[in-house]
Amino acid sequence: MALFFDAEWFNARLDERLLSREALAAASGMSPADLALVFKDQRELSAAEVAVFAEMLGVSAADVAKHAGVSTPNPDAPGLEDRIARLEARVASLEAHLKDRPGS
Repeated sequence: MALFFDAEWFNARLDERLLSREALAAASGMSPADLALVFKDQRELSAAEVAVFAEMLGVSAADVAKHAGVSTPNPDAPGLEDRIARLEARVASLEAHLKDRPGS
């Protein structure tokens, strides 16, 4: 569960963009009931939902994560793409090594 959801901040961003909570729910694939739980700090956002909220509100994913609670995933976390690329390269290297083994 999120540690702190700043509903006032989210409401202000929605108002600035002339958007409703229903539009935010629809864009993120949530039901209005799920979004209500988020705003009551009873449901945490996924990384994908953070990204959609950021796009809809015209702010960074880091800002959404910050105002949604510190335990909310942040898809903009530095280094994630680099770590994935290194892991993919390592897997490819291991696969090539295994393929070249005698008896394979």
